[in-house]
Amino acid sequence: MLTPTDIDRLCAAGESLTVEFKSEAQRRLSDGELVENVVCLANTDGGTLLLGVEDDGSVTGARPRHEGDVTDPRRVAALVTNATRPAVSVEVDLVRHPQGEVLAVQVPRSRVAVATSRGRYVRRMIGVRGEPECVPLFFYELAGAGLGLGVPDPTLIPVAGATWDDLDPLEFDRLRRFIEESGGRGDASLLELSSTEIAKALGAVEGNGEGVVVRLLGLLLFGREAALRRFVPTHEVAFQELNGAEVGINDFFRWPLLRVFDEITARFRHRLHATEVVTSHGVRIEVPDYSEGSFREALANALVHRDYRALGAVHVQWHADHLRIDNPGGFPPGVCLDNFLVSQPRPRNPMLADAFKRAGLVERTGRGIDLVFEGQLRFGRQPPGYDLSGSESVSVVFPGGPADLALTRYLADEQRRAGRLRVQELLVLGELRRRGSATLERASRLLQGGEEAAARVLDRLRERGLIAVEDDAGEYGLSVDVCKALEGAASA
Repeated sequence: MLTPTDIDRLCAAGESLTVEFKSEAQRRLSDGELVENVVCLANTDGGTLLLGVEDDGSVTGARPRHEGDVTDPRRVAALVTNATRPAVSVEVDLVRHPQGEVLAVQVPRSRVAVATSRGRYVRRMIGVRGEPECVPLFFYELAGAGLGLGVPDPTLIPVAGATWDDLDPLEFDRLRRFIEESGGRGDASLLELSSTEIAKALGAVEGNGEGVVVRLLGLLLFGREAALRRFVPTHEVAFQELNGAEVGINDFFRWPLLRVFDEITARFRHRLHATEVVTSHGVRIEVPDYSEGSFREALANALVHRDYRALGAVHVQWHADHLRIDNPGGFPPGVCLDNFLVSQPRPRNPMLADAFKRAGLVERTGRGIDLVFEGQLRFGRQPPGYDLSGSESVSVVFPGGPADLALTRYLADEQRRAGRLRVQELLVLGELRRRGSATLERASRLLQGGEEAAARVLDRLRERGLIAVEDDAGEYGLSVDVCKALEGAASA
C-alpha cells in the first residue's frame, strides 16, 4: 500500500515511462480514460498512475468516483479487470495526502499485448517534445515492443484507429463473385447477408451499437489501399517476371487479399501455355506449363499463412524455367521440411484461412498441400520443391520445362481404367519414372510418413499392377506393363 511519503517521492521525480500524472482539478477522469492509461502502462514497462496530481507534480486531489462522494479502490480495480483484454489485475490505493486524496493505480507489465474492451491498443513512449505520452500500438510493432500476441489468431487483433469507412464495398462484391464462381466450394449462405453481416460472420469486425471494431482480418480482406498502407505497412505482394538478371516486370501491390489473388491469378493465366495430348480413348487433354490448381493453392497459402508482423513482401516470380512463390514467416511450430507433407494443418492465421475456404479459394479439407502437388504430378511434371524454405520464409518452386506427356497420357488412361490415384501414389510413380527404381527407405523419405506408411502405398501400387519388386535387395520399379504402356504413349 502506498503512503503519502511514496506519493511525494513519485511526484518529486516527475512523469516518466513508468509514472503518469492525471489532474482532476477541472473534471473527473472518465472510466474509459482511466482504463486506457492503465493499458498504456501495461504495454510498456508497467508503472503507477496517479489521479489527482498535476503535470508539475503538485497534488490537487482526486474527485470521488462512486455514489456518496466516495471512491472504492476495489471497484476501480474491478473496472480495470473487466475493461481490459486480456484482463489486467491492478493494485489500487486511495492515499490521503495532506494536499488532497490521490488515487494510485499500480499496473504490472504485461508479457502479451493488452487492449481495452473496445479494442484499443496503446503504449507509452517519449514523444517528439521529449515528454512521455500514450500512442497507438499497431499489431506489427508487437514483436519489437517485446509483447506476445496473447490471442490464438493474430488477425483477430483490433486495429486502433481503423473504422468501417476504411473497408471497400467493392471487395465484399468480389467475395460474393468468388463464392458464385466456386462451383459449390464456397459458403453460399454468405450470399444472403449484407456486407456488415458478412464481415461479422467472417470475424472481420466485432461490436454493435455505436459502431464496429475493425480487426486486422477485416483490413486484409476488404481494406481500402490507403488504409492498408497506413495500418498494415508490412502487407505487400510482388509480381516479378525475371529472365536471369534481367527484370521484365516488377510490380508491387498493397491491395486487399481477394483483389491481389484476382490480379496475380489473371497474370498467371495470361502467361500460361499448354500442349495438347490425346489419350488412347481419344480424350484430348490440355497440359499447361504449370497446373493452375496447384498455383492457386500455393498462392493462397502464401497470402493466408504469411506472418503479417514481419517485414517483406509475398513474392511471385515468373522465371524462364520455373515459377517461385515466397512468403515471410517460416513453417509453423512443429512443421519442417521433413514432415510438411504429413503434418496436420497448423494455420498461422486460422480465421483468414477460414475466410479463403468460405470464399471457395482453397481446399476446405485443410489438405491444400496435397492439391499443390497433385495438379503438377497429374500433368507429368516434377513435384514442387520446398528446399529453399527456412526459419524466416517459406518458398515453393514449380519446375518448368517440357512435361512428360507419355506419363500424362498413361495416368489419364489408368484413372479411366481403375480410378483416381492418390497424391502419395503419384509421387512414387513420378519418382520411379525419373530415377528408375527406389527402395522402401527412399520411398519413406519421399512420402515423409515413415516406412510403415510407405509400405502401404507401395502395396497398393503393386496390387494395381503398376510397380514390381525388381530384386532381392528390395528395389521397386515400374511394372513391365507400365513400361510398355509408357513406350507406346511416347510414340503415339
